Amino acid sequence: MLPEMLLAAAVLASLAWTVSFFITKGYLPSPFVFDTNDTFMDWFNTAYWANNPGAYDVWRTIYPPLSFVFLDMFSLQGCYLDSPFHARDCDWLGRATIYSFYVIDVVLIWLTLRRVDRATAPMRTIALGLGLPLLFTLERGNLIVVGFACFVLAHGPLLQSRWLRALAGAATINFKPYLVLPMLADAVKRDWRPLEIAGIATILLYLLTLALVGAGTPGEIVSNTANWVVFQSGQVWNEINYSTSYAPLMLVEKAPIPLLQFVSSETVDTIILLASSVIRSTQVIALIALLAAWVQPGAVTRERVAALLLGAYLVTQSPGGYTQTFLLFLVFLEPWRRLGPILAIICAYLLCLVGDWSISTVLELSTPSWLSGRPVEPAFGLTMGHFLRPGIIALLVWGLSVDTIFQSLRAHRGHRPVLGLKGAQA
Repeated sequence: MLPEMLLAAAVLASLAWTVSFFITKGYLPSPFVFDTNDTFMDWFNTAYWANNPGAYDVWRTIYPPLSFVFLDMFSLQGCYLDSPFHARDCDWLGRATIYSFYVIDVVLIWLTLRRVDRATAPMRTIALGLGLPLLFTLERGNLIVVGFACFVLAHGPLLQSRWLRALAGAATINFKPYLVLPMLADAVKRDWRPLEIAGIATILLYLLTLALVGAGTPGEIVSNTANWVVFQSGQVWNEINYSTSYAPLMLVEKAPIPLLQFVSSETVDTIILLASSVIRSTQVIALIALLAAWVQPGAVTRERVAALLLGAYLVTQSPGGYTQTFLLFLVFLEPWRRLGPILAIICAYLLCLVGDWSISTVLELSTPSWLSGRPVEPAFGLTMGHFLRPGIIALLVWGLSVDTIFQSLRAHRGHRPVLGLKGAQA
């Protein structure tokens, strides 16, 4: 597997460059968040409200209650009497939990990929475990680092029990509700029993955590989500910085960013037109592929359908660049066989490359860096990644979609459903 060895080597080289940059500059380069004092704060901001009242009516969170139950269990309450930043330095249990789950994630990736294909497991584990999406998640301290372990168990081959897989899937949805989409792969495959079990487990876990927290009703979450959408509309730069979709880029004309200092208005209009075309065409091809998979549910694997559902969502809008971790895991379950899957796997490796190529500087700061423990002067701006990464994700979805359509047509020519994995990989 020389191509994958070279791609994994490229990921390692990009990681080495990033480490060198950090040692020299004292902060992580783009697309890591430009607030160099904000490391781990996705975790500790949330943990603060897990240890204090007001998560839903004051902070107006959109997280389901499971996040607060979990963080309450894995935090030191006495550290949350002051600010979340004080808690980050005080709560050693929280920091240890972040590191521990990162290690758990990498181990689960290795065990899963080794079971799927021993030959490619080392390269794919390197890419996913040491690549940008999971490292970005680690630096943020986002709860994806916990939810991803559940995701691997729910969608990988390590668990054989339907109820255990359903419980793992229920946990992923209660951590990140958009992860209901990969679970709907069973509906496309017309395998209703696992979907029913997963639905029951999801509702029961939600009701249990709702009772423990005493807040987080569907009405509260819906109301806070509407508020969050309004808030995010004013955070276009943060959304563009590491996005899975071109959707944030299409809002750039209305954003408080001096973009026209760097590119012409005609170029901006062209970029927006192309971005819109990529989104719409990818949505259409993914929908056709899903319909084809529904007609011939045995033509492709469940993991392929889950990747299409999640990929189409990530192309449409971006819940954060670190959400690529889920999609890339599903893609790395594909065999290096046929043009479509091979293209998708190459795209997955490219998305794991750490760092970016700066085009122009938009923002310069003088601020402390929590990671290096010293003052730094970070410079951030437009990068190639802002334009390339969403396109690579769209190309990945196209590769899987076209292959799914061809495999479904091939199955249909036999005038019978093709059942089982052999038909999907023929």
